[in-house]
Amino acid sequence: MPMIEAKVTMELSEDKRDILKAEFGKAVAIIGKPESYLMVNLVDRQDLYFGGKRMEKGAFVDVKVFGSVDSAASSKMTAKVCEILDRELGIPGNAVYVSYFGTQNWGWNGGNF
Repeated sequence: MPMIEAKVTMELSEDKRDILKAEFGKAVAIIGKPESYLMVNLVDRQDLYFGGKRMEKGAFVDVKVFGSVDSAASSKMTAKVCEILDRELGIPGNAVYVSYFGTQNWGWNGGNF
């Protein structure tokens, strides 16, 4: 039951949205989660600031999962997320923050797991 939400500074075309969705879908296996339950939210044209300065190209990515997040796996996932954002949007890794949240309380389809 993973959820990946990426907030980026630039506008995303439908093609880029499809590519990001597909790439995140492959990457989520790194943290041991299936794409079949992955939800992705892409939020474009965000005003992000780093070090007091507005970023022309930047991203903040939340990765939320049912259960816990393994530190080694999340490190590999961060590398992959940064690689995807750099390749597809030209956002350098030093302009990306990735946060991870695990929870034992995750609801779906009228109930909790």
